[in-house]
Amino acid sequence: MQTRSINKDDKVSKRTIVAALMILVCIPLAMYVGIVVFDDRNYYATSLVIILLAMIPFALVFEERKPQARELVIIAVLVAIAIAGRAAFFMLPQVKPVVAIVIIAGICLGGEAGFVVGAMTGFVSNFFFGQGPWTPWQMFAFGIIGFLAGVLFKKGMLPKRKVPLIIFGALTTFFIYGLLLDTASLLMYSQSVSWKALLTIYATGLPFNLVHAISTAFFLFVLSKPMMEKLDRIKKKYGLLEP
Repeated sequence: MQTRSINKDDKVSKRTIVAALMILVCIPLAMYVGIVVFDDRNYYATSLVIILLAMIPFALVFEERKPQARELVIIAVLVAIAIAGRAAFFMLPQVKPVVAIVIIAGICLGGEAGFVVGAMTGFVSNFFFGQGPWTPWQMFAFGIIGFLAGVLFKKGMLPKRKVPLIIFGALTTFFIYGLLLDTASLLMYSQSVSWKALLTIYATGLPFNLVHAISTAFFLFVLSKPMMEKLDRIKKKYGLLEP
């Protein structure tokens, strides 16, 4: 199998541009419509729209060839592992391995696959933890972290080393997942949106986000090396997804 070297100066690929358009424009627009137009009542529909939009750039990963069943199985297995990990620690609030697994998926399989793993994990796992208007926000937050990890790795800005991964995981968990979900809480439960209310909810969520960030760092420390080595071996053996 031919391998492709990472070039930091490579132009942004078509599929990355499409993925960025879907993730940064179309998906937030779909969430906005769900919140404002449908008043958060049709969160199932919003979640399904997010999945469909996420699949568009993911489909471009395969470009002119058909996806192999084993490639889709790997995605499904990673989603299942993330869901099982979230369920295994249900008694410990905010102590979850989901973000760590999503980051590993993005690095090993590409940002598009990372977003799909994150979004699907948020959607499917909430059938166990409870669906609600927060589900699209969780899907988006998990997914965008996986996409960002894949893009930064492809550009040579996020190496497969524990320390950079731990720092990246902790920061993105705190500032992307934590702040997005805190903002969602304000929009869902507050009658009025103001800077005072926003700062209050951020301050209230600070300890929870900190615990979540630390747990992500811990799970990356434990899981990153064995999982990435296994995924790399599978990719090399079967010639699967290349980021």
